[in-house]
Amino acid sequence: MADGTTARVRDPAEPRHDWTLAEVEALFARPFMDLVFAAAEVHRRWFDPSQVQLSRLLSVKTGGCAENCGYCSQSAHFKTGLKASRLMETETVLAEARAAKAGGADRFCMGAAWRELKDRDLPRLQAMISEVKALGLETCATLGMLTPDQATALKDAGLDFYNHNLDTGPEYYGEVVTTRTYQDRLDTLQAVRDVGMKTCCGGIVGMGEARRDRAGLLHALATLPLHPDSLPVNALVPIAGTPLGDKVQVEGSIDPIEFVRTVAVARLVCPKSMVRLSAGREAMSREMQALCFLAGANSIFVGGRLLTTPNPEEDEDAALFAVLDLQPMAVATA
Repeated sequence: MADGTTARVRDPAEPRHDWTLAEVEALFARPFMDLVFAAAEVHRRWFDPSQVQLSRLLSVKTGGCAENCGYCSQSAHFKTGLKASRLMETETVLAEARAAKAGGADRFCMGAAWRELKDRDLPRLQAMISEVKALGLETCATLGMLTPDQATALKDAGLDFYNHNLDTGPEYYGEVVTTRTYQDRLDTLQAVRDVGMKTCCGGIVGMGEARRDRAGLLHALATLPLHPDSLPVNALVPIAGTPLGDKVQVEGSIDPIEFVRTVAVARLVCPKSMVRLSAGREAMSREMQALCFLAGANSIFVGGRLLTTPNPEEDEDAALFAVLDLQPMAVATA
């Protein structure tokens, strides 16, 4: 520089929280090969690219949700043919968790279709979490909105991660759900961070949003006080009877290369996050999934079902890992 000082050069692999929306949009606009290469380089700074974490997701309470999320088969607002059920018994959940661990998963996620957690359900959930944790599994739950006291109770029970997705960018959010605000979601994430619990937060793409909305989602995640420890990227699985599912069945799903771009940008703006290739994998080719892993995805859900939507069976994933020379991350021990 003219005054003799040396300009500080940013390390692209170091996390930052001052991203602008324009910068994130510029990442999306990079030539595809350059973008994926850059994301792969950053990924290798923080992770072993040959290892992918295996997670299992179980719906511990299905259907009847008061939210009107336009993608969701579990919403009470839409006629999707899904029958609502009560909260599972702890022993049933534990049997599923043991099977997940036996199948190679080291992370077990429990989801309940609620707008918000009710205090009356806390004791059973605490028991579930505590006993799943005792199996040596990493624990995650998604139970709707939380109060600070509820977040404390879940952490004390042994919950490692709390999942609460932003779903999409703030500008498109009103097209997805109107029964809770973007700030409601941010408040729950803050309650989780305040008690020292890790956050799992991402969104869904392919809901009819524009690229700017995908950039808006990742900008919102990258400018949180702490980046999500886990960042799921979901491709919409269109469910007949849901507004967004019906819309996508007419207009078509997200382009596969655009989906890979989204994974790559997620890796670049949240370099130390576990980027989870989540819903929609059943419709993805092996080649598309390989590009996602190259671009920085390093976690998948295994087992034939994700809450209420289909997922590849374990033998399919084993075959995929074999052909791509990928290895599951080491299973935790009790």
